[in-house]
Amino acid sequence: MNDLKGKVAVVTGASKGIGASIAEYLAAAGASVVVNYASSKSGADSVVAKIKSAGGQALAVKGDVSLPADIAHLFAETKKAYGKLDILINNAGIYEFLPLEQITPEHFHKQFNLNVLGLLLTTQEAVKMMGPGGSIVNVSSIVAPMPAPTGSVYSATKAAVDAITVSLAGELGPRKIRVNSINPGLVETEGLQSAGLAEGEFRKHVEEITPLGRIAQPRDIATAAVFFASDDAGWVTGQTLVLSGGARQ
Repeated sequence: MNDLKGKVAVVTGASKGIGASIAEYLAAAGASVVVNYASSKSGADSVVAKIKSAGGQALAVKGDVSLPADIAHLFAETKKAYGKLDILINNAGIYEFLPLEQITPEHFHKQFNLNVLGLLLTTQEAVKMMGPGGSIVNVSSIVAPMPAPTGSVYSATKAAVDAITVSLAGELGPRKIRVNSINPGLVETEGLQSAGLAEGEFRKHVEEITPLGRIAQPRDIATAAVFFASDDAGWVTGQTLVLSGGARQ
């Protein structure tokens, strides 16, 4: 089950949090993993070291996936190291919440350029290296189907990701490349901690409205990504999986 031996995966934004966990779980399933990072070389190197210490194969490649030149570099390095690509995890993204009266063009374009355009351009470059059996997994968010107050722009980027998933599944299906997305709810990551949301009333509220009674750990998201990446999901494309512990609000 979920055997990825002989496969090559690129995970964008993989120096920490959900991306790091996905990279580690893909490697544990047998894939050779390219750990992409935009700024945290130490974080990416730590993920690579952890994978290698467990007997896996990985390398870190710097690149801001909102920049076409960096995207080209990422896949050139992937081709140089491994010669092919089977799996793309579009995880890189940013979030910023602002009330309506504070939204600016800069706020809008900063998020759309990475979360939407960057994802499209990364996928465009990736499929040049993919053959039949390729799998693309887009990391979206629960705020796509359940938009959050003060998160109109971020929620819109993630709704766009889910729409892109369905569109590209139809477009790439004849090439036998699958495209799916996952919509995590609240996940305990470094970003959540730095935002001051890992403890306190907000977390307590989320846990209270979640049937499983807790917020997610990165591994809860990673295992779903590994399933979509694997041949076990060979008949699954154009789907979005909500990973919220049953929370619906």
